[in-house]
Amino acid sequence: MIRSLFHKWIIYSIVAVTAMPLGATVEVFRRLIVVKQNFPMPQAILVLGGGHQRERAAAKLATHQPGLEVWLSSGLLPPQAKKIFLTENISLSRVHLDYRATDTVTNFTTLVAELEDKEIHHVYLVTSDFHMRRSTAIAFWILGSHGIAYTPVPVKSNEQPEPIHKTLRDITRSWLWLLTGRTGSSLDPNPPAKPKKISSSPATKATNNIPQSRPHQTIATR
Repeated sequence: MIRSLFHKWIIYSIVAVTAMPLGATVEVFRRLIVVKQNFPMPQAILVLGGGHQRERAAAKLATHQPGLEVWLSSGLLPPQAKKIFLTENISLSRVHLDYRATDTVTNFTTLVAELEDKEIHHVYLVTSDFHMRRSTAIAFWILGSHGIAYTPVPVKSNEQPEPIHKTLRDITRSWLWLLTGRTGSSLDPNPPAKPKKISSSPATKATNNIPQSRPHQTIATR
C-alpha cells in the first residue's frame, strides 16, 4: 500500500514537473502571437553588446527606421558607440546606453522593465549570427513573458555557432530569474569581469562619465 502510494506520488511529481514548463511555454507562445498581431512592426531596436559590428548594424537599421529609439546593452563604451551612430547621422537623443548587463541573460533582465515602462511591445533584436540562437531562446522567456515580441536581426560574422549547452544553461537561468528574480550568474564557469557601474542614459550624457582610454567592452556575448 505505502509502496503503491509512493510510486503514484513519483509519477504525479514527474507529470507536474513536465507539465509546468510545457504550460508556461504555451502561455508565452500565446502572448507573443497576440502581441505580434497587435504590434506587427517593431517599436524599438535592442542591441546586445559584444563587438562593434553589432553597433554598426544597429546604426544602419536606425537610418531606415527613423522613428525608433535604440537601446544598447553593455556594448562599446560611449565615445566609440557615439561615433558609430553619429557617422550614420543618428541623433544621440535616440540612443540609450546601458552598462548594467554582464552577460546575455542580464542583457534582457536589466532592460525589460524599462521597455515595459515605455510601452514597447515589439523590438528588433540585433546581435551576431552565432549568438542569435541563444539570444532568442532567452528573449522568448524574458521578453515574451512580459508581453514583448522580438524580430531577430542577425549580424553576419565568421564565428562558429555557439554550443547548445550555452543555450540550455541560459534557458535555465531565464526560468530562475522568472521564479526568483535572480539570474544565476554563478552558473557561468568563466564569468566576465563586471564593468564599471553606469546607469541607463542617453548617449550624450553617458559620454561624459567614461574615460576614453578604456578598451572596447565585449562582455555580453557570454
